[in-house]
Amino acid sequence: MTIKAQEAFHKGIALEKEAQFDKAKVIYEDLFSHLIDETVLEKVRCRLEDIDDLIAEKAVYRRIDENAKRVLTEIGVNITGNQILLDLLMEADAVDFDNETALFIPLKRDYIDRCLEKVPDEMPGDPGMNTFGTGATSPFLKRAGDDELRPANREEYENIIRTVSEQQDVVGIFSLPVACDKSTSLFEIAQLMEKSYQGLKMIPTNTMSDDEVVFLKGKEHWVDGTSLMTSLSPMNNMVGSFLRSARTGNNLLLVDQSLAGISGPGSPESFLTFVHAQVIFMIVVAQIVNPGIFCIHCGIPSIVDAGGNLSYSSPHQTFINAALARVNTWITGLPSSQTGGSTSLSEVTDQALTDSELSRNTMLKYGVHILRHAMGALGSLNFFSLEKFMEDCERERRSRIIFESLPKDIGVIPLYFPADDQALAGIREIAEKGNPKNADHTLKNVDSFRLWEESINQAARRKLYYPQLNDIVIDSIT
Repeated sequence: MTIKAQEAFHKGIALEKEAQFDKAKVIYEDLFSHLIDETVLEKVRCRLEDIDDLIAEKAVYRRIDENAKRVLTEIGVNITGNQILLDLLMEADAVDFDNETALFIPLKRDYIDRCLEKVPDEMPGDPGMNTFGTGATSPFLKRAGDDELRPANREEYENIIRTVSEQQDVVGIFSLPVACDKSTSLFEIAQLMEKSYQGLKMIPTNTMSDDEVVFLKGKEHWVDGTSLMTSLSPMNNMVGSFLRSARTGNNLLLVDQSLAGISGPGSPESFLTFVHAQVIFMIVVAQIVNPGIFCIHCGIPSIVDAGGNLSYSSPHQTFINAALARVNTWITGLPSSQTGGSTSLSEVTDQALTDSELSRNTMLKYGVHILRHAMGALGSLNFFSLEKFMEDCERERRSRIIFESLPKDIGVIPLYFPADDQALAGIREIAEKGNPKNADHTLKNVDSFRLWEESINQAARRKLYYPQLNDIVIDSIT
């Protein structure tokens, strides 16, 4: 490869990493037309095989972003029962009173756009892409040889904090991993975390006092985990603490954990559109209260099994979160956080550890900004285990060494995200009927996640990315 051609090829790879696939395609096509070196041509041919799929995938994500805003402007949010939020939006002149077809309270499109423009795109204390760590605030601490279900006490939390702090080479975010009992408080835990862990930290403040909440204010390496919406309606018990956190000026981690087919739509595109819409609404409210406040998009779409239980061992859980990460890294530019690297299994077994490892490796290959719940979580986030945490860290350490040693000119891996032209109509139908289970759109898309998985696996049978590092896809086809 001539130096000029080599530079052009690497520019194409760099453009891919910036999600500028159209520009990368122009470079690859030009190289393919003029090069005669078969080794170089094979690399270019490999990228041209994927580039149209990546262009199509990005177009769907752009539509998700657009339709999420249309959910808020054409369907609206069901806040008529919450006078505080209704007054807030009306005083801000955010409500579109000219819209006579919305089901609920519609927002003005230009107001949504102005609020999104106010969100800082530079994250204070940004740990960078592929930052993995703890999270979930699991209700129970898993103790070896002890089956009693209870949260962590102060002594146990001191040990957890000390242990996590010793693993900062692979733990990039220390998000509250387990609930605490009455022997300590979240405020005391936050103080202990502050002393021992220097990186990005997250804790919910909804149970803290007004004086305690300000502990996070002005601190680059702290985020306040909060939520507001479910099923296009506010959670009334969260409104006060949400507004308090925003008014205080804490960095906000805006959480939406909708469940596909249960509290949200059933197709991948409609599901992400729905989750994205609810996070955007939270951003709008936060910007009304405190213009310019920093917000992390923490839509964590979740998958359930046949019994309606969270299914963190499902490959669909990893795929849908990888896709939402791309909505933000490719389209919105918002700092974002996903869920992944956990397991549905409740015991620390080799299979549970493998579930988590394969999920983390898959997210590493697809690329994600921040990944919580990646170390120590069990039982679809119901348990936190220090034993599993340590093994997760060791496995992640080995995976990072392998990943960093791999070629850097592979390009972006397509997710083959399935398009759904009826995504917005499906969300409206669900809003009208009040339950995804009653919607025709949900029934028509009952196999959509399985079919998506099949398309990913079929593509992998033709071409594997980074085969040196096992992941969900490689494991399922070998």
